[in-house]
Amino acid sequence: MNQKFIQILKAGLIAGTMDILAACILVYIRTGSTHLTGILKFIASGVFGKTALDGGGPMVFAGLLFHYLIAGIFAAFFFWIYPRIQIASKNRLATGVVYGIFVWCVMNLAVVPLSHVVSRAITLSNALINTGILIICIGIPVSYIAHAYYRKIA
Repeated sequence: MNQKFIQILKAGLIAGTMDILAACILVYIRTGSTHLTGILKFIASGVFGKTALDGGGPMVFAGLLFHYLIAGIFAAFFFWIYPRIQIASKNRLATGVVYGIFVWCVMNLAVVPLSHVVSRAITLSNALINTGILIICIGIPVSYIAHAYYRKIA
């Protein structure tokens, strides 16, 4: 199997897993709920609308699938842009921070508004918390994995 594809898959799985765990922790802190199913149904509602929130196992599975698909797309996109942006290889951490901010912008200013998710107002505190999560869970790990891959093939 193609080594680049394996690294993209690895980055997407790591980022997706870290992100869903962060979502679970955040929901637990805010509500005391330990039900991952509600988070996954919420993700599925982006495609299926409010009916996903009342759905069963298929909606939970759809939410999980969509979550990892999105994480994989962001990982693949990063692997695509990495060799095209010279500064990316200079500082993996700063690149990861910038990419996490980019992911937040794309998700909250394009993907969510175009989806069927019931919109919520963006508050500064939620934006900062969620951006921090995306920096730590997606931006930085994907940046480090891509850097290691491209350094190895150089």
